[in-house]
Parts: sequence; C-alpha cells; structure tokens
Amino acid sequence: MYDLVVLGAGPVGENVADRARAAGLTTAIVESELVGGECSYWACMPSKALLRPAIARSEALQVPGLRGQVAGPLDAHEVLAHRDAIVGDWQDDGQADWVKSIGADLYRGHGRLDGPRRVTVQGAEGDRHALTARHAVAVCTGSRAALPDLPGLDGARPWTSREATSSGRVPDRLIVVGGGVVAAEMATAWQALGARVTVLVRGAGLLPRMEPFVGEHVAAALIERGADVRTGVNVAAVVRDGSSGPVTVVLDDGEQVTGDEVLFATGRRPRTEDIGLETVGLTPGGWLDVDDSLRVTGHDWLYAVGDVNHRALLTHQGKYQARIAGAAIAARAADGTTTGEGAGAGIGDAGPWSPYAATADHAAVPQVVFTDPEAGAVGISLAEAEAAGREVRAVDLDLTAVAGAGLYAQGYRGHVRMIVDADSETLLGVTFVGPGTGELVHAATIAVVGQVPIARLWHAVPSYPTLSEIWLRLLEAYRDGAGRP
Repeated sequence: MYDLVVLGAGPVGENVADRARAAGLTTAIVESELVGGECSYWACMPSKALLRPAIARSEALQVPGLRGQVAGPLDAHEVLAHRDAIVGDWQDDGQADWVKSIGADLYRGHGRLDGPRRVTVQGAEGDRHALTARHAVAVCTGSRAALPDLPGLDGARPWTSREATSSGRVPDRLIVVGGGVVAAEMATAWQALGARVTVLVRGAGLLPRMEPFVGEHVAAALIERGADVRTGVNVAAVVRDGSSGPVTVVLDDGEQVTGDEVLFATGRRPRTEDIGLETVGLTPGGWLDVDDSLRVTGHDWLYAVGDVNHRALLTHQGKYQARIAGAAIAARAADGTTTGEGAGAGIGDAGPWSPYAATADHAAVPQVVFTDPEAGAVGISLAEAEAAGREVRAVDLDLTAVAGAGLYAQGYRGHVRMIVDADSETLLGVTFVGPGTGELVHAATIAVVGQVPIARLWHAVPSYPTLSEIWLRLLEAYRDGAGRP
C-alpha cells in the first residue's frame, strides 16, 4: 500500500515521485526497462552527445585562428565513446540509487493497472507484486517511435530514434525519412560523423511545426555540407538486400534511393497499449486526455504525465507537468479530497499559472533544436496566431543586425521573428535560428510567461556586444512600425 504509484521511471516519473516524496507521500515507482527512461539512454542525452562535437566544429570553422586547427574530420570513435559514457553504457545503477535516495521504492518489471488505484508488477524473474495506491496512480510511460505501414519495412530492420542515437558505427550512406526534430538532428549528427545523408521529406520542408524560415536555414546548411534533401516525396516501399546488405527505399514515383541504413523519424505513439487501461474503462494504445492538473478525464485518482497525454512531447515540458501533477496530488491528499464528489477542492485556486495548472503547455512551450544552425522557439508561431484569429504584429530581423553575430562567427547567418499581441502589446511567441541561438530561448520564455509589456522590455538592457542585443533591434523595429498586422 502506497499513497502514490508511478508507472514509468523516466525523467517524468522520477519528478512526480520526487515531488510526492518531498510532500511526505509514500511512493512506489515501476520501470520495465532502464531507470532514467528514453531521454537518458536513447533520446536527449545521447543525441546531444553526438551533436555537440558537430556543432562546435562547425562554429570553430567560422572563427579566425581556429579554422586550420579543426579542418579535418571528427574523430568518430571518440565521439561514439563519449556518447556511451554519457549514457553510462546503458546501465542505470546511478539513477536507481537516486530513486532509493529520495525514499521511493523501485519495482522492476512490467506494470499494469488492475482496476482503480491498483497496479500489478510482473518481474523479469517471475516475481509478482500487487500494489495499491491510497490517493493516486500516475502513468508516465512515455512514447515510442511510430513506424508507417509500408511493404518490406519489417524485414528491412529500419533505424528508429533508438538505433540512431545508439549505433556503434557510422554508416557510409544513411537515408533519413521524415522532416521533424529527430530527422533534422540525426541528419546533422551522422553527416558530421562522415555519413552521406539523404533526407526524404513528405511535406514542403524541414521542421514544419516551427516558423518556415527555420527549416529553410537548416536544410540549406545540410545541403551545403553535401546532404541530399528532397521535399514533397513519399515512400512506397523498403527493401533490404539479405541480412546485412544495403537497403533501398522506393518512392511513389518509382525512383529508388539506396543506403546502408534507413532511419524512419515519422512520429511517436503512446506507450499505453499494455498497461491495463481497459481495466479502468480506457482504450489501450491511446493518448490520455487530462485536465491542467494532469488528471485523466473522468478518473479522479488517475494522472497521465508527459508524452502519454500528447500535450507537449518534450522532456523539459514533461518534467514541468510532473512538478505540477506532484503538487496537485500532494495537495489533494493532504486535504483528503482525492476521490469522490468534491475531489480536488484542496488545491484552492487552480486557475491559469497556479502551482497546480500546467498553463505553459498552452501558452509558452519552449524548444531548442540542436541542428547546425541551432533553432529555438517559445509560444505560438505567426501561422498559429492567425489560425486562432489573434490580432498580432510579427517583427522579423536578420540576426546579423547585431555586432555580436559577426564576432560569434564570420559569415554568420540567422533570423528571428517576434509575435506581439496587438491589444496588450505583450509577446506571444519568439523564434530564432542561427548559431548559439539556443541560449536566447529562455529570455524569450520569461518574457512570454511573464506577459512582460513591450514598454517594460525597453528597460531590459542587453549587454554589448552579444547576440542578445537582437532584443533591442526587435523593439526598435516594432517602435518604428515594422512588421505586419
């Protein structure tokens, strides 16, 4: 018997457990793979370990005095060894020790709901545990790669994001199918490590969820470095030659593209197909609808946190949700209104921006894409603002408008767009693309979350000569009537 049972010990589940334990709730956490989850072993951490050398080398090539020192290829063996060290050689002892250190109990095995507030755990050694939650169960099982239904795909043994971040060798030729973040980042990483990369994009460009100029900059950089980036193409079939031979991707017009490996980065699906949702009246394999305290619709004891609720499939956003959910669970438990009529009354004002409402999921989701050049954004895009009927002004600037860009790198290229609410004159969204712009995103996030008026931002003086001076240029452009309503 525990106050809280958490399914999934990735960053999201860990944070729910940590917040609950800090509030004095007894907590069990169940994990079927590695404690630390997808982010630690097959996503955020290994991918950035692969990308950091690529980006650092690229930027160094644009700095006088360094070009000759970094003109050669990356040491792929050293990069891959560093990646392995970052993920602890896919051993989770350290993270398991952390769970123990916060006073939570870790159960290793496959966890399934078994009716309201009940979870069964089937261990790898055949051991079985029956857990009961006094107050809440939190589903934090994340998502996995979604593969399309294509002829020959199963036999072709395609890479997903897991294989792309954990491969121990550099393929001579890599085909990347997809145009989102995983596709763009992995094309960047493996090209820098020496693979000849072909990117096949069904849509009009890369990174379609961001402002259009972002994908244009990233695609141009890939092409300049030798990648073949094709847009508006559809894959009809995949064929692998034998058990270890080359793989051929057949396009719907009959053209064939051959490589040594093919990565399908074509979306995600929730890991909810075998966690007992049917025992509580929910559909296995589906995304879970939640309110802003992350409680599943119609289930006052069940929470779905992170990717499984499909609100924002980002590790940092899932951890934010976990902090909100943990606080809400603890407050409801303390007030004794966890279940039944009046459940949730103990959290008081749970309106937008309260400690118990994941408001940023709607208004201020930040993201950095670690391509070369980097891209970052927070809030809504111009297209999203227009689709919502918002009256806005969009201000666009070339990042070379600031002296810091030329000092950062010779031949610096980048762009920024600021979306301003025409009535309140506060920021609704900001998007950057260019070397080093990932570190500009949090300032934008604070401005969007804080709903800081343009008039007050004039007094936030950027240091000279830094890239952050672009904020002053944006405000000047807005003052001078730049942008379009």
